Amino acid sequence: MSDYFHNIPEIKFEGKDSDNPLCFKHYNEKQKILGKTMKEHLRFATCYWHTFTWPGLDPFGGPTLERPWMGSGDPLTMAEKKLYAAFDFFSKIKTPFFCFHDRDVAPEGINYLETKKNLDHIIKIMEQKMKETGVQLLWGTANSFSHKRYMSGASTNPDPEVFAYIAAQVKDCMDVTQHLNGQNYVLWGGREGYETILNTNMKKELDNLARFLELVVEYKHK
Repeated sequence: MSDYFHNIPEIKFEGKDSDNPLCFKHYNEKQKILGKTMKEHLRFATCYWHTFTWPGLDPFGGPTLERPWMGSGDPLTMAEKKLYAAFDFFSKIKTPFFCFHDRDVAPEGINYLETKKNLDHIIKIMEQKMKETGVQLLWGTANSFSHKRYMSGASTNPDPEVFAYIAAQVKDCMDVTQHLNGQNYVLWGGREGYETILNTNMKKELDNLARFLELVVEYKHK
């Protein structure tokens, strides 16, 4: 249990006439409809980014959300604090699934080896929390857009070092998703493509993307 939600009990079904703002009024996970419970029909997943990582900024202003794991301090310690709060939330709202980007759960390091070490550390704790709570992983994905190295794309980037970096990042994220028995893996290319046709070699971008997808498929079937 985390300190962040310690005053909030498990959210329960109390019916449409309840005046409790923190209850389910219509969602009764045990109610059967057409032979299945609501829980089986409505397989909710909590997104790590939108719920715990997004700082509340927009194009016109800075961050507006201040949470304990967003403060100054050791990034890995902050990631652990966020993970404990996340699983406390999953358990209390009774969401059966969650999903994440790799950088949502573990911080970037000073180099790729440290970044991977950070991810491996957090995944070990995450695996234990999944066993404790029964919450399952719906999907994982690699954040191929936030860091400035991806400003000109990731798998479509003309820089071979950037291409190699995202290939390694996706490979590691596929590994941890499979390790956690995730039900899917998402290829999320937030900065792929181009701003105008004047600043790109379209054939090279498409060739890079095709090669990247081929590598993903080849690795998956090994």
